Amino acid sequence: MATYVTPDLCDAYPNVRVLTPMFKNFGGRSSFGGQVVTVKCFEDNSRVKELLATEGTGKVLVVDGGGSLRCALLGDLIGDSAVKCGWEGVIVYGAVRDVDALAQLDLGVQALSPMPLKSVRKGVGDVGLTLEIGGVMIANGEYIYADNNGVIVSTDALT
Repeated sequence: MATYVTPDLCDAYPNVRVLTPMFKNFGGRSSFGGQVVTVKCFEDNSRVKELLATEGTGKVLVVDGGGSLRCALLGDLIGDSAVKCGWEGVIVYGAVRDVDALAQLDLGVQALSPMPLKSVRKGVGDVGLTLEIGGVMIANGEYIYADNNGVIVSTDALT
């Protein structure tokens, strides 16, 4: 498990894009990074569940939940599935639940807020889109790095 320090990465790579500070750590990894897989869904975590049940070694799922705090898009069961499938982390522009259990998982999780209510699955959501979160465009296949200092995005992998 690699550890990333986003201030050091910003110093070494001045062209990285920095998201507006709004995310909090909820996962067992406070530092994580990898290749971006994007999903856009609003109050429906169907695609999140599907994606995190697939091979995710070296990848971070970036979820654009529209910033909704009315229901959670990730919880302990889906988080456990992500760990089993090798995902590095999940960044949710929205809410998560089961935060005490998420904190025990070997998974990076950042989100806006906790919310105990689950989403209603209707099979809605788009995968692979370019997202705009925190004033930054994030394309599927780019690279994202997160720690307690913030979240940064790069076109290329950073080491």
